Amino acid sequence: MPPQTRARPAAPASSAMTRAPHRPDGGEDEVFKAVDRMREALTAQLTGGLSPAAMALALFDWSIHLAHAPGKQAELLTKAMRKANRFAGYLAIASHVPETPPCIAPLPGDNRFTGDAWQKPPFSFLVQAFLLNQQWWHNVTRDVPGVSPHHEDVVSFSARQLLDVLSPSNNIFTNPEVIAKFWQTAGMNFAEGYRNWLDDIGRIGTGQPAAGTENFVVGRDVAVTPGEVVFRNHLIELIQYKPATGDVFAEPVLIVPAWIMKYYILDLSPHNSLIRYLVDRGHTVFCLSWRNPDAGDRDLGLDDYRRMGVMAALDAVNAIVPDAKIHATGYCLGGTLLAIAAAAMARAGDDRLASVTLLAAQTDFSEPGELALFIDHSQVHFLDSMMWNRGFLAADQMAGAFQLLRSSDLIWSRLVHDYLMGERAPMIDLMAWNADSTRMPYRMHAEYLQRLYLDNELAAGRFMVDGRPAALQNIRAPMFAVGTERDHVAPWHSVYKIHYLTDTDVTFVLTSGGHNAGIVSEPGRPRRRFRSAEKMATDVCLSADEWAEVSESQEGSWWLAWADWLARHSAPERVAPPAIGAVDKGYRPLGAAPGTYVLQR
Repeated sequence: MPPQTRARPAAPASSAMTRAPHRPDGGEDEVFKAVDRMREALTAQLTGGLSPAAMALALFDWSIHLAHAPGKQAELLTKAMRKANRFAGYLAIASHVPETPPCIAPLPGDNRFTGDAWQKPPFSFLVQAFLLNQQWWHNVTRDVPGVSPHHEDVVSFSARQLLDVLSPSNNIFTNPEVIAKFWQTAGMNFAEGYRNWLDDIGRIGTGQPAAGTENFVVGRDVAVTPGEVVFRNHLIELIQYKPATGDVFAEPVLIVPAWIMKYYILDLSPHNSLIRYLVDRGHTVFCLSWRNPDAGDRDLGLDDYRRMGVMAALDAVNAIVPDAKIHATGYCLGGTLLAIAAAAMARAGDDRLASVTLLAAQTDFSEPGELALFIDHSQVHFLDSMMWNRGFLAADQMAGAFQLLRSSDLIWSRLVHDYLMGERAPMIDLMAWNADSTRMPYRMHAEYLQRLYLDNELAAGRFMVDGRPAALQNIRAPMFAVGTERDHVAPWHSVYKIHYLTDTDVTFVLTSGGHNAGIVSEPGRPRRRFRSAEKMATDVCLSADEWAEVSESQEGSWWLAWADWLARHSAPERVAPPAIGAVDKGYRPLGAAPGTYVLQR
């Protein structure tokens, strides 16, 4: 009978990470390695967690190949002259005819220069000069013969970061909107901006959340769907939600969120809570709430998350709702972990899953998108030393990497808006949730980066669970996979690769939005659309781009399509709602949702 609490696990005897054989001088070797790790950990405090060696290698690779490419140099010189001529011609005409069309337009999604004031001289001249320069530097850092693709991406990304710093939108004297605000407020916008800056600095220094998050208290404003914690161990709390209908589908839904985030992104405000939506549709819903680990959890590994997370939750759901298969759903890293667990279960003949749903979750990491900029052997070793020193990867370190991927939107535009314009963007529930971040244990994250990102063991069929490969091809439960169009964390082309790795029926949905807003896409939300198509196990497999061409675009929320899919893969007869917990089996209610783990900081 499963206990309600479990002691902190000891490190397993075998580790997925490579270990050196025992030698008589092993103690001395560990001392030498510890010296290197401490030096790297100290360096990380100065570099924000970025490996100087990784950056230097990329810069050296690019510069030495560019220095030995006279053809590329001639191309860049020619393009520089052409751009200079284009700008000179534009400048000559626009000086007399202000309505002259621009000679270059911003990239899609670049909204820094959309205001009317930017279209008028002299600010339009600054914009055109900046955009032409930005385009030329893209040419400088791309297609240099001989440069490795990863190093090319790193150098191009670094150049883009520097250019974003120098954007005219970030300068008091070259941003017409800031200048207009100055005259309108007699300079009070700078006073308000200074107050905002002091408030932010104070909050950071004292560990307080961002301004406005106090309006979204967990359990009061968000994560308010009624439920009870029915199981707790050292790693998870399992929440069972109370039924909202007189009868329910026979098969319960188990949600596995990512441990990099608090679970309540799927239970935000009542109007956009995916969990509440499922409950209102007649589903019995369970959801994991992960513990926020600290230094004492440094030895928790990926398999601990599988065993104490997914498998422990499945056992609990089976006890509470016996004789029913389970619709398992995983989001982001939780989806990757669920795929591993489902593959291991299939290999062992465990058929408890009625279906598997993966929301913005990757199973093949050969093309992981822009996050790959921060993942190579040098950077992973550097991160390993940081985590070894502290026992975990801090939330602010992860948040910084995600913000850099969209620095113009998440960093510079916010600085301009809050500090130069002296305004505060209204806080919303999704932004408040994003500020409520978590840590990751040293061993687990090191294994995750090495085994999945660098070695791509899951897609290659080399990811071992209990001494056997967890092959996705063994999964026979039908699958529903969701990708989002503007995902910087799990690009939809990468999510789509589940088609290439499984031999079961796969329904794939591509929805508008990004990694978070694309998933939190409730019915009735304006300007939402999605594409959907089902591939049976015996159908011909299309490439991602071919799929996008033949799939039909639909207006509205993908939630409705998923709810219909779950209904089709459930028993036709509805049943009475199960009791909350199963006291006779050791799963008694331990407290009201959202529980205690979600409140850990």
